[in-house]
Amino acid sequence: MNKKALAILMRARMRPNDPSKLALSPLSNEVNQMLSNSQGNQAPHATEDGNEKLNKQRSFEVVRDSMHSAISMNKTEVLDAVLNDFSEGYFSLSFENRRKLLLTLAKEYDLNRTQVRELIKQYLGLQLPGVSGNEAQSGGVEDEGFLSTFYRIERNLRHSLKPVYEVLFERLNTHPGGLKVLTILRADILSILAEENISSLRALDSYLKEKLSTWLSPAALELHQITWDDPASLLEKIVAYEAVHPISNLIDLKRRLGVGRRCFGYFHSAIPGEPLIFIEVALLKAVAQTIQEVLWDHPPILESEATCALFYSISSTQPGLAGINLGKFLIKRVITLVKRDMPHISVFATLSPIPGFMQWLLSKLASQSKLGEAEDISCSSADRSGLTFYENLLEPEEERGLIESSGDFAAGKNGMEIMLNLLTPTSHDWTNSSKLLSAFKPALMRLCARYLLQEKKRGKALDSVANFHLQNGAVCNAVSIIDQQSPFGGRINSF
Repeated sequence: MNKKALAILMRARMRPNDPSKLALSPLSNEVNQMLSNSQGNQAPHATEDGNEKLNKQRSFEVVRDSMHSAISMNKTEVLDAVLNDFSEGYFSLSFENRRKLLLTLAKEYDLNRTQVRELIKQYLGLQLPGVSGNEAQSGGVEDEGFLSTFYRIERNLRHSLKPVYEVLFERLNTHPGGLKVLTILRADILSILAEENISSLRALDSYLKEKLSTWLSPAALELHQITWDDPASLLEKIVAYEAVHPISNLIDLKRRLGVGRRCFGYFHSAIPGEPLIFIEVALLKAVAQTIQEVLWDHPPILESEATCALFYSISSTQPGLAGINLGKFLIKRVITLVKRDMPHISVFATLSPIPGFMQWLLSKLASQSKLGEAEDISCSSADRSGLTFYENLLEPEEERGLIESSGDFAAGKNGMEIMLNLLTPTSHDWTNSSKLLSAFKPALMRLCARYLLQEKKRGKALDSVANFHLQNGAVCNAVSIIDQQSPFGGRINSF
């Protein structure tokens, strides 16, 4: 094993189980180490709790003061030091104190609504030029005089509608390492909002998300092909952040970066050596039917023989960038690059999981079974047709096939009940029955197609993965049973 492989292996073994912890900068680790050392040197156990509370309170006040200075200070020569103090102090805080500080930022450094209301009153009190009926006001000089008042109040209104905390965001964005700090701030905000809905904090999140979307536009990002020749520190991050198909060992990693495979990432100069998002691509003769074909079963083909580029994994490395659709731009850039470098590739597709299908299907089956029991429905479709809310999810031939082939695997009064009983247990021994599988597959594929194409939420595909790909220009081509761990997956072909 060479030095690079050993370094990646050791780092991968040492990485924390929670990928979000990797978001903390090395600076925060140093601060935490200093704090733990100082706590280890404290003497009597009887006073430890009191001293710890005092130190936490003192630390919070210091970070709060540094945050205020970072917002209000105008001396550029000391601003960098103040921003450093705030960043280091924020990383040293407990999550409870981070929450307290973010709420302080959201509430005490919001916009001045009294000033906004006053400006709106002034604006509404103005009379538009040429509306008063006075012909003398229609001249250019008079109109310019009236409009200058409008322009002044509009400018002041735009300024007053900006919250004070925008200053902190803007200054951190231009500060070395500040963009990383902002992504960690937003990750903490999202964690808090997941537990409780605080309107001021939601407004803070919305504003920061808008800023990050602007600062991380595709024009500001660099597309880089990640290869085995990249530094071990970068490859270790690929191992750590892979969220779709975990990388099992160094051989697996090397294969994903070798012949017949591509890995591309979006990088930003403010966060060097770490991709914001990366995508993995397999070059194949045809669209794969299972993910095993991509990851394990078949050796890579000659790249000159490939006609299909299959996108099989896309992972974001920054929890604080959730909701900022970098993946859409990354996929389109990679397609353009592959078309340019390999014109013989004409098919671009994804092999994606369908995470919500099983939950949706079980919910549908359970609800229809309850409706059937409540109404004492017989097996005949004629008896069912008069009910408003009852729906037989199965076609007649599908239901007959399930009833005839279910055998000892599951019992039920009708096809839907049999399907529910087959899918509910943790053991799926029925998957070993070729007869039952052949009867099950047509119904599953048709229902999955319905789930992807017809089931909507606010006008978008109900399934989050399908919505992501369909919004990016993909078209649903086929659905297949792809692996044993998650029996439902899909293939969505892109342009």
